[in-house]
Amino acid sequence: MDNLEQKFNETIKMGLDIVKETEEDRLMTLSVGPQHPGSGHFRFTIKVDGDYIVYCDPDPGYVHRGEEKMCEYRNFIQNIPHLERPIIHDSTNITYSYSLAVEELANIQVPLRGQYIRALASELNRQVYTLYWLAIYGIFLGHSTMFMWPMGDRELFIDLLEALTGARVTHAFNIPGGVRNDVPEGFKDRCLRQVAYFEKRLTEYEDIFYNNPLFRQRTEGVGILTKDNAIKLGVTGSVLRASGIPFDVRKAEPYDIYNEIDFKIQYMKTCDSFARSTVPFLDMKESCHIIRQLLDKMPKSGEVRAKLQPNPKGPPGESYKRVESGRGALGYYIVSDGTPKPYRVKISVGSFRNMLALPFLLIGSKLADMPSIYWSLNYWPVEADR
Repeated sequence: MDNLEQKFNETIKMGLDIVKETEEDRLMTLSVGPQHPGSGHFRFTIKVDGDYIVYCDPDPGYVHRGEEKMCEYRNFIQNIPHLERPIIHDSTNITYSYSLAVEELANIQVPLRGQYIRALASELNRQVYTLYWLAIYGIFLGHSTMFMWPMGDRELFIDLLEALTGARVTHAFNIPGGVRNDVPEGFKDRCLRQVAYFEKRLTEYEDIFYNNPLFRQRTEGVGILTKDNAIKLGVTGSVLRASGIPFDVRKAEPYDIYNEIDFKIQYMKTCDSFARSTVPFLDMKESCHIIRQLLDKMPKSGEVRAKLQPNPKGPPGESYKRVESGRGALGYYIVSDGTPKPYRVKISVGSFRNMLALPFLLIGSKLADMPSIYWSLNYWPVEADR
């Protein structure tokens, strides 16, 4: 952590040195956000010398929610609904690692069918979040079709999650012990039809967006984050895998039934904004493959959640569990004092870790490259502020 802080300070100092050496009337200070929707309710200050960014200072905290402190005043089950709020588009995954941590503390065993359903909801929600991110990325690079298409196709998976969980966006579906309800009748066939249709759409995305020469010109070779720097900064998720490091929590630390699922870690070695934009797209393809396996291997019957006493609790102790969310590794560190309420909760989110790369990539870049670099980091401000 000391090395990271030192490196971060050196980068900021480099920008400040450039500012000092430059005539003041040549510099312009810009506040990107927080009111602009393109920043996602996040602010960072940049200084430009002509067309070049010479200084960048991230300034998060505009949507702080105090989730970690609120957890101390509710029992382990009551915490589920409000914990979804930091990332409403991926609400299943942010409650997944929480449930795993509570289950370890309270020694709760999730039924096998419940584990499959939980992983299925996780993969469906991964598609919802990634499509939302891709739509925002598309519109801020001037590609309006890549705003409308992902937003429309996102409804395919929102409809599936509504059928599965009873809610369209925030589901409160994962709970310690399993999931709230079983898969509805006819869900498998409906899900397979939607996935098959979506895979055809992904081919069209590739043709009109990822093979678009303008998009490639704006992203290839832009915002280079080398493998060594990615490790030093501690970035995660698609940002890490785009720098040539094939790390995925589902493979490295399998949870529930992911060790029974055959899938590949999607990664690239070009380390640029194009790679960081492409890896989530490849993840969506792989998720379709995972969803099919989950539906085929899921037990035909059985319980979907463990029977718990009111206000479940475990002995005093601590637990840390993480999952691979849409933004990368998402973990919970929970301390229990033996009561039905957690004593302390700490959430580790991928967005905050990926934000650290922003000054490194922006300083020295052209102003026009700022949108492609910023959104390629897969940063979600509400999650980072949590």
